[in-house]
Amino acid sequence: MGAIGLEPSDDAVFKALADATRRDLLDALYAVDGQSLGQLAERHPHLTRFGVMKHLAVLEDAGLVVAEKVGREKRHYLNPVPIAQIAGRWVGRFAQPYAETLVELKADLERIPAPHAKESS
Repeated sequence: MGAIGLEPSDDAVFKALADATRRDLLDALYAVDGQSLGQLAERHPHLTRFGVMKHLAVLEDAGLVVAEKVGREKRHYLNPVPIAQIAGRWVGRFAQPYAETLVELKADLERIPAPHAKESS
């Protein structure tokens, strides 16, 4: 993270979230928190370990990932607070239940299989 006592800027959070690889790393940490660099690098065989490390550094600088040394390894943990702060900026406490309901409805609709189009002869 940045200097002690300073929170990451919204720009740093948006920059970190703008990259698909970094979003995938966040998804991986959401699924299983506390993963090592090696575990996260396995998800991206097209990248070197150094490349994954650079993505993790951007996520750490944005405050979205917190790392902890465990022996010789570094474990990475998801920190959803910066995302929640940004969402709270535009979604007020009264609109929150409506926004959550719409997100759930969207997810439900996306799970419903689309009817197959009839083939024309």
